[in-house]
Amino acid sequence: MKICVLPGDGIGPEIMEQALRVLEAVRGDGFDFVVEKALIGGCAVDATGTPYPEATSKLAKEADAILLGAVGGPQWDSLPREQRPERGLLAIRKELNLFANLRPAILYPELANASTLKPEVVSGLDILIVRELTGDIYFGQPRGIREENAERVGFNTMVYSESEIRRIGKVAFEAARKRGKKLCSVDKMNVLECTQLWRDVMIELSADYPDVELSHMLVDNAAMQLVRAPKQFDVMVTGNMFGDILSDEASMLTGSIGMLPSASLDANNKGLYEPSHGSAPDIAGKGLANPLATILSAAMMLRYTFNLEAHATRIETAVKKVLAAGYRTGDIYEAGTRSVGTKEMGDAVIASL
Repeated sequence: MKICVLPGDGIGPEIMEQALRVLEAVRGDGFDFVVEKALIGGCAVDATGTPYPEATSKLAKEADAILLGAVGGPQWDSLPREQRPERGLLAIRKELNLFANLRPAILYPELANASTLKPEVVSGLDILIVRELTGDIYFGQPRGIREENAERVGFNTMVYSESEIRRIGKVAFEAARKRGKKLCSVDKMNVLECTQLWRDVMIELSADYPDVELSHMLVDNAAMQLVRAPKQFDVMVTGNMFGDILSDEASMLTGSIGMLPSASLDANNKGLYEPSHGSAPDIAGKGLANPLATILSAAMMLRYTFNLEAHATRIETAVKKVLAAGYRTGDIYEAGTRSVGTKEMGDAVIASL
């Protein structure tokens, strides 16, 4: 199994090292792999002048799956837009047609006090947000900044085709069927025609899934409900921009974005797997970063791309045991627990395995 590894910027290399150590620990029993590393993001700009070099593109296309750390940092913020690290992420998602982004928001019992919400509101939280990743206002044309009536005007286009909505809807319905059989579709149909079509297609698609309860919610209300009563949700499906915002909001319900993995899949379940957090340049190189989101992203890779459910579950169970034993990086630390660094947390997971 060929894994393209893109450590990226900031804390990316540190957390990636621990994820690869964990994968090495579960090698065997039907799982063998080779790793090839490449550049993406700011480090790629520094080395090649572009955030997504041709060599990286070639490797990503040839690989069975891609494991990514994080990209970005303030030192690249002043670059022209096309050279900024984040453009590398957009490029690889688009090129590989990774249209389905799966972002679980799970609150481990041991971390209930780490959430900013009351424990009774978030205890037992387990939400899956399915975000469409290759369409919407992030990719729509026309876009740009032009001069009109002697002033600058910025413009972007929100656009979705019926086929794009239908394919992400199928992913969400299938996910809901395997979980609690509840799917909430989030839109803004009272204002945006684009999302009126979204709702119409979701309703049409629901006829193929009579065992799944479909509901609808406007995005502003959904943002409020995630804070007010998040456990009402099981699976949520929405477009690219709304999903970007809501999934980050949901991640913080769990206490730390440093705990949450994500998967971005194509139609054949080839995927790019990455933690939901950013590159955290303020702690880069200090051995303080939480590697668990990247380790759990590797577990998602084993489950969704390689169909190795037992191996994925082994890793996830090990993470739960480590948390139950009181190991904490700084982002989830509280009095009475054991403060550890990046490598020590990786050591603990491997020992648990």
